[in-house]
Amino acid sequence: MSIRWRDAMERALYGPGGFFVSGSGPAGHFRTSVHASPAFAAALLRLVEQVDAALDRPRVLSVVDVGAGRGELLRALSAALGATGAAPRPSPAGSPSAVGSSPAPVPLASRVRLTAVEKAARPDGLPAEIGWVNEIPAGITGLLVATEWLDNVPLDVAAHAGDGWRYLLVDPATGEETVGDPVGPADADWLARWWPAPAGGAGGAGPGSRHPVGARAEIGRTRDDAWAAAVGRIDRGLALAVDYGHLRDGRPVDGTLTGYRGGRQVPPVPDGTRDVTAHVAVDSVAAAGATVVGCAYDLMSQREALRALGADGGRPPLSLAAGDPAGYVRALAAASAVAELTDPAGLGGHWWLRQPVGVDPGRFMAR
Repeated sequence: MSIRWRDAMERALYGPGGFFVSGSGPAGHFRTSVHASPAFAAALLRLVEQVDAALDRPRVLSVVDVGAGRGELLRALSAALGATGAAPRPSPAGSPSAVGSSPAPVPLASRVRLTAVEKAARPDGLPAEIGWVNEIPAGITGLLVATEWLDNVPLDVAAHAGDGWRYLLVDPATGEETVGDPVGPADADWLARWWPAPAGGAGGAGPGSRHPVGARAEIGRTRDDAWAAAVGRIDRGLALAVDYGHLRDGRPVDGTLTGYRGGRQVPPVPDGTRDVTAHVAVDSVAAAGATVVGCAYDLMSQREALRALGADGGRPPLSLAAGDPAGYVRALAAASAVAELTDPAGLGGHWWLRQPVGVDPGRFMAR
């Protein structure tokens, strides 16, 4: 039985036995920036430090990873921080910090609280200092990061017919598509604003037709809502989304819906055996978040963002090879890993959307 893509993705990815809630997790099927190199976590740690400074080093600094997989990013951050999860202790009465002098700054590692948000069960062996929840907590003071989460938020797909946009239906068992009803008013409004119809209104898809041809659109309204809700959980701090996507003037005519399984790109059959993903309309998502908090956002490529955080991928000087051959090899390997993260044709082409909340946005704007 054919159903709308949004429902098919929800079942395939997050239903009982779905792709993201069962098995070993997404790391065995596709490679993200988190999996590519420790340099990504190192750059994120520098961003955590920037957020901490912008918040005047609060007693508790939350780092919340939405769509955390099996906790890979927070494991890396925990190791880098040497985090113990211990809350800062008040100074005993009569100690120097309690009588007249300013208390010594509490180290970042003692103030950070790491929380993973994921539908899957808590994985075995996850460090105790990393919290594990299935919904984004409220009242965040700190950093919310969503690395390749929005591309897996289920959405509807439409085809442009002679009478306008119509929903595409899919058979979850085979992936075969047919054309359904006209899109509803809310989705029609989203398409009119964010996904221009093909020039001249041309389109070969007709109601009930199979193997539809012509323009397709991936209706990102559900991603906008998800991001707006996530940003709304922050009291003060920064929300960061890292994902592959596109802008209004460059929407792909054929859409981007695809699948991944076992490290290979495969057809997007929503049967629960593979990832089903579509690129993010990042400008629409950004506008939704900014509307919630009434504050400007910053949008740049991962290549630009990582370089601004000190990960430039530059090769070590050849002089190092003569004086310290082993050090040169290590530095060269590290540079190669960063080069993968910043390659504009690959991971470096991902978008970084930074949405400040309750702090000076100038601290996080592009420089």
